[in-house]
Amino acid sequence: MPPTPIDAVDKRQDFYRRLGENALSPLWLSLAALVTPQPSSGCRARLWRYPELRALLMEAGELVSVEEAERRVLVLENPAFAGQSRVTTSLYAGLQLVMPGERARSHRHTQSALRFVLEGTGAYTAVDGERTTMHPGDFIITPSWQWHDHGNDTDDPVIWLDGLDIPLVQALDASFAEHLGVVEQPVSRPTGDSLARYGANLLPVDHRPTGLASPIFSYPYSRTREALETLRRNGDPDAWHGHKMRFVNPVTGGFAMPTIGTFMQLLPAGFDGRPYRCTDATVYTAIEGEGRTQVGDQTIEWSARDVFVVPSWSPVRHHASGDAVLFSFSDRPVQQATGLFREERSP
Repeated sequence: MPPTPIDAVDKRQDFYRRLGENALSPLWLSLAALVTPQPSSGCRARLWRYPELRALLMEAGELVSVEEAERRVLVLENPAFAGQSRVTTSLYAGLQLVMPGERARSHRHTQSALRFVLEGTGAYTAVDGERTTMHPGDFIITPSWQWHDHGNDTDDPVIWLDGLDIPLVQALDASFAEHLGVVEQPVSRPTGDSLARYGANLLPVDHRPTGLASPIFSYPYSRTREALETLRRNGDPDAWHGHKMRFVNPVTGGFAMPTIGTFMQLLPAGFDGRPYRCTDATVYTAIEGEGRTQVGDQTIEWSARDVFVVPSWSPVRHHASGDAVLFSFSDRPVQQATGLFREERSP
């Protein structure tokens, strides 16, 4: 005699229960959520306005010492990932403050980090025995497992945007960290040494790569801005991106960092971009100018030093009233290395 419908339900539920007891689950109940027709991370578009961020950072500077905090940072948390210290599914972002006379002690970790300077001139970051002086718009790398510390001998605070691959490293269970034991690492090379060796379209004759990141750890904004301005003089902007360039490792021609792609783009006055989307969720900050970015049905009005995030596969259109310059970063190197990156340009 065939089982009744109730018997069939009971048998199925009993089967699922026994699967769970054996650390198993039926794929047919979760396949649609696991293999989606297009990205569906839940990451949301979000804008952080710099005046509000700065006020809170300065308050943190009064309440928490850099010795206590080690790194005095306000984490930019995507609303979709509350409590997870994520700005996108795979990346972390935060704003860091070093007050006059302060030192952020030397440490190292397997996570790769970038600094994009928003405010303050004359403070320094030291990486692997060399210091670089910080200026607004400078892009600075801390490669994986290299000693780094920060200091501010000026009379003004310095603030920069941090970007790290923390969620990615967490997902791989590959996090390690160490403290050097002294506040400042020994300086073994003069300021500007790495830029002179690797930043003039030349390499030392006997250079042998020792890591995956660029041997240039500081990319001055003055050089970047000059390159963008030359592009503007030499031709019309791209209809989707304006005049956009990516930071590269001069040894390989690849991205400057193995897990984080970094970009700078000039949007000329009156630029009205066409819709574009890609699979790498992207964090933006404006170093010059103001404008608006349409992300799907949402419009983000941004000004200099504001920060905003665009989710994966969301249509994006940039508009600039006057000249504007945007810095951005994403996990594009990882996606391209694994064959996952996809983009789409609308007419």
